Amino acid sequence: MADLYIIPARGGSKGIPGKNIKPLNGKPLIHYTLDVAKAVAKPEDIICVSTDDDAIIKAVTEYGFKVDFKRPPELASDTAGMNEVLLHALNFYEQKQATIDKIILLQPTSPFRKAEQVKEALLVFSPDMDMVVSVKVTDANPYYVLAEENEHGYLEKSKKANFVRRQDCPIVYQYNGALYIINPQMLKSKSLTGLDRVKKYVMDDITSVDLDTPLDWSFAEFLKGRF
Repeated sequence: MADLYIIPARGGSKGIPGKNIKPLNGKPLIHYTLDVAKAVAKPEDIICVSTDDDAIIKAVTEYGFKVDFKRPPELASDTAGMNEVLLHALNFYEQKQATIDKIILLQPTSPFRKAEQVKEALLVFSPDMDMVVSVKVTDANPYYVLAEENEHGYLEKSKKANFVRRQDCPIVYQYNGALYIINPQMLKSKSLTGLDRVKKYVMDDITSVDLDTPLDWSFAEFLKGRF
């Protein structure tokens, strides 16, 4: 039995061009996630970088990691779903007779995620679950500050409630994109968004930082110089 660590890193990023190998504080972004995977994975585990991009392959192999396959173009488009990317990697290794116990999805856009956090989240997972997902406590609480437009064009709170203080609202969690631990058998029959038996692993705001826009990148550079 082996755990499969999947690091998805396609080349065609539009928000931050070339972000997966763009240097953050002097180090290619994907190297931060490779370091975490290496620190957590057991000798029998598999670290898989799923990419369609030759420059990313070069950056990964020069850092001492193997890239076992090149992701096909149809799975590297803007419309390609993460489910298909994960199943493609899972099928590749199962066809090579690997028995995969868990899939650990680590997206390169979470450079502040720590190896210790992945280890802690792995302790939360059990075979009767569909997934453990990393979250943060959201500031945008739907009981308090989030609103939707009704059929008359007026705003209504997303969750009906009469709380007068934000502190009194129920705690609401937001997926932060840093870590997913997935039951591979469930992934074969459901999508990531359709999984039912999901437990949380809570992360703080700094380790939850996700890089999607140039502003996110500037903020990460600011943080990297201080943490």
